[in-house]
This record gives sequence, structure tokens and C-alpha cells, in this order.
Amino acid sequence: QVQLVESGGGLVQAGGSLRLSCAASGRTFSSYIMGWFRQAPGKEREFVSAIGWTGGRTDYADSVKGRFIISRDNAKNMVYLQMNSLKPDDTAVYYCVASDKGGSYHDIGKYNYWGQGTQVTVSS
Repeated sequence: QVQLVESGGGLVQAGGSLRLSCAASGRTFSSYIMGWFRQAPGKEREFVSAIGWTGGRTDYADSVKGRFIISRDNAKNMVYLQMNSLKPDDTAVYYCVASDKGGSYHDIGKYNYWGQGTQVTVSS
């Protein structure tokens, strides 16, 4: 069982940066693939980024590649999403996710644990 709590969301101007954090409970954090999804108003939830157990493998949605960086600290049970060069289209609720299943990082069905979400709003 894993519980996820996000923080770091807020209001930022276009071109600015935010860093999201996700604190995970559980003693087996390092055995989970961790990631971020987001959902904008009126849109489906979409994959943003994910990171493997050791942090050696990462994956990003094309829309955030080159602007966002995912990282994790297994000693602290934390995962982070550094978001740079933010755009109004990045406005959404961002969810931290965890998975102990195989398969594509982009597959929403793969993730069996979800946080409550944190709002990110980018003004133009």
C-alpha cells in the first residue's frame, strides 16, 4: 500500500517555473515506478512523466519534453517534477502516481496508486 501527497502547485506567470513534490508512504517506495499525470478542465487525464525504480530511466510526454524534469530520492520517499518555461496550456491538476506493474509508462491503467492532486495555474 502506498499513499501519495503532492505539494508545490500554485499560480505562476507564463515562462516561470514551479517544482512539484510528492511524498510517498510505505517501506517499498524504491520498488515502484513513479510518475505524474495531469488533467485540465474539460479534458481527459494525460501522462506527463515517469521515472523508474533507480531513476535511471525517465519518460516524458512530447508536450513537456525539454521543459520538465522528473527525479526521485528513494532515501526520502520523494519524487519531484521541476517544471520550467511554463505555458498556459500547462494549467491543470497534477497527480502523483505509483505503479508496481510492468508495461508502458504512458499507460494510465498501469498506475494503481494516485495522490489527491495539486493545482497548477499558468497565467498568460
